[in-house]
Amino acid sequence: MTSQAQAEDILREIAAREDSDIDLAEGALALAAMDRPGVALDRYRDHVARLAEDVGASLAAGADLGDALNDVVLAKHGYAGDTLTYDDIQNANLMRVIDRKKGLPVALGILYMQAARSNGQQADGLNFPGHFIIRIGNGADLHIIDPFNGGIERTATDLRDLLKATAGLEAELSPDHWASVGNRDVLVRLQNNIKARHERAGRAEDALRVIERMQLFAPDMMLLWREAGVLHARLGNMNAAIAAFGEIVERAESDQARHDAVSIIQKLKARLN
Repeated sequence: MTSQAQAEDILREIAAREDSDIDLAEGALALAAMDRPGVALDRYRDHVARLAEDVGASLAAGADLGDALNDVVLAKHGYAGDTLTYDDIQNANLMRVIDRKKGLPVALGILYMQAARSNGQQADGLNFPGHFIIRIGNGADLHIIDPFNGGIERTATDLRDLLKATAGLEAELSPDHWASVGNRDVLVRLQNNIKARHERAGRAEDALRVIERMQLFAPDMMLLWREAGVLHARLGNMNAAIAAFGEIVERAESDQARHDAVSIIQKLKARLN
């Protein structure tokens, strides 16, 4: 069985890795285990490995990467985007996604990327707002696919329409939207889905707990310390809020960020008096 301490150890080990060396599925499963203490990870690891093996067999039989991923993940194993209960927190817990065979775009994207990478294929998440999509292939043979929507290939027109639907009619595609994101950022995006749902429901303590989990594997991400400090202050945990902004003072690379954090610390200390 996997204890919370063991899951935390996996996440801390990820913090010490270079981004390119992070195993996305292992990180996502460790995060899932934080909410399911006592549930063994082995069965889920075996399933992720099975997806990769099946994709490898499909590639060996002559399928291209996109078809292999769709045929295995969607057709053979029955995964689908959860359009009916999209906001269910289970959709961002990779263990429950595997159990239920449905999930959010980023969760399904992790399964796609893991299966592709395990077979030596290139697969990356994109910095596209509001909806997680991935790019697969190399060189001239690049394709942008949408695991949540049947693994369809997305054209520039599709992405422009999708962007306007999620970010507003004034939004336009920019080069940033085509940029790949690192593995650590993908795991943060997975957890941000959970955090956002807790925040919308007014569960500040639960949102804070999710942020603290992200800090285990992304301790140098300043936004997380700022969000932790704000939530601690909102909950009346002034000393913890001061400590969080103190981490920004210690870790931030810019003088402006450090100056801003010092100013906030002074205001928080004034509230203690």
